[in-house]
Amino acid sequence: GCFECCIKCLGGIPYASLIATILLYAGVALFCGCGHEALSGTVNILQTYFEMTRAAGDVIDVFTMIDIFKYVIYGVAAAFFVYGILLMVEGFFTTGAIKDLYGDFKITTCGRCVSAWFIMLTYIFMLAWLGVTAFTSLPVYMYFNLWTICRNVTVVDGANLCLDLRQYGIVTVGEEKKVCTSSESFIKMCDSNELNMTFHLFIVALAGAGAAVIAMVHYLMVLSANWAYVKDACRMQKYEDIKSKEEQELHDIHSTRSKERLNAYT
Repeated sequence: GCFECCIKCLGGIPYASLIATILLYAGVALFCGCGHEALSGTVNILQTYFEMTRAAGDVIDVFTMIDIFKYVIYGVAAAFFVYGILLMVEGFFTTGAIKDLYGDFKITTCGRCVSAWFIMLTYIFMLAWLGVTAFTSLPVYMYFNLWTICRNVTVVDGANLCLDLRQYGIVTVGEEKKVCTSSESFIKMCDSNELNMTFHLFIVALAGAGAAVIAMVHYLMVLSANWAYVKDACRMQKYEDIKSKEEQELHDIHSTRSKERLNAYT
């Protein structure tokens, strides 16, 4: 009845793929959401405290790069939302419940190629997320230095510490965009909530990228197990076909001999 139907449906859920999908969505959501807001906070800090303005014309400056990163974040969010759904569908089509409904041969013929393709694609995405994680650690390091200077400015009396954007490659060598601890803008920046919020948003974005890497590794394990399962099922199907064919041949031989004996007797 209804209870047996529910048990059958629950048995057909790919729990390993479901856990990996939840982890992937959580990591991508943290990375995209916090990364977008952190980039917006970075623009406000550069314009307010470092007195930087957007370059006129088609010149590629730091603000243009930040806008490009925002569009990349939009694409990443949409792409991995669709990719997570595809991996969940692949997980459903390699469970025993679906095979019972559609048969082993139909699933293993197409499923083996699909699983191999997803393994290769997931491996590439895992390498890409490793690069994203390494790249996201750079603003975390930069903001950590700035945050440390703000915390230590009251410890070292009489020291005039300066933060020059040229050492991070944000501006060209010919431009001088720096803020020193003795300036009023530096004190306002340290006292503002923007610096602390942006720093922690980048940390959460880095954690989200790390969660996406873990999700990709989890998916690789799930897809490899599914591929091995489908491969074994394909071999078992071939064995069953050969066995059935041999039994049919033996049955035909036995039937032919029985008919010959009956004709000889009559």
